[in-house]
Amino acid sequence: MFEELKPHLIELRKRLMRASLAVLIGLLSAFAFWEYIMLWIIEPLTFTVCSGGMSAQTLGEADISNICGGKGAMITTNVVEGLFTSFKISFFAGLIAAMPIIFWQLWLFIAPGLYDHEKKYVLPFVFFATLMFAAGFLFCYYIVLPMSLNFAVHFGKGIFVYIPKTTEYIDFFLKFSLAFSLSFELPVITLFLAKINFITDKTLKNFFRYAVVLIFIFAAIITPPDVISQILMAIPLLLLYGLSILIARLVNPYKEEDN
Repeated sequence: MFEELKPHLIELRKRLMRASLAVLIGLLSAFAFWEYIMLWIIEPLTFTVCSGGMSAQTLGEADISNICGGKGAMITTNVVEGLFTSFKISFFAGLIAAMPIIFWQLWLFIAPGLYDHEKKYVLPFVFFATLMFAAGFLFCYYIVLPMSLNFAVHFGKGIFVYIPKTTEYIDFFLKFSLAFSLSFELPVITLFLAKINFITDKTLKNFFRYAVVLIFIFAAIITPPDVISQILMAIPLLLLYGLSILIARLVNPYKEEDN
């Protein structure tokens, strides 16, 4: 059995190495601009704090002056926290930049198991997978993240003192945005599976009730512990699932003879 799997494991290792090399190149390139990337990442938080009328008593005189002056005002409590954070956001930026190559390597790995007429979808797959990944990231950054931060940061502002901590915010941002980016791949995956006759629209319809439960569980795990953030993530996922059903109906509709 191992001998049968060995060629596939060798191929998988080759694809992973090439994808990892692309990420590494992206990481090293992004590290040269990590400060600009960092300022862009904290911009939604900056806007929330400065436009929401947060008082000096809520945030602190020095902190609100710095963050609204564009200086960041992200505190660190560890000597190497700033260094690790710069590598973390550089890795994330490199990962995003390398997504076309990652999707390309993924396709090359599964291509040997496809028919010749199915292999021609490589370019559309790579293009739309990259496009939807970027769309999910931008949707999170410009729409969901500001709304979630606005609720979380200003909750109990007359009682709590909020001081942004670097690691906590960056981890929250990366996890939140990556979850949306990957979730937006659902229509692309559906299109591919429908093209190879693996699923139909009825398949997705029958699984809908379970999908709703899984989506809300996923949203509860990924988002902060507040209902607003969970709903903001669950609703787009439900809409994407509905779009996936429509795509499957157009590409590979259910027929009675499929039974």
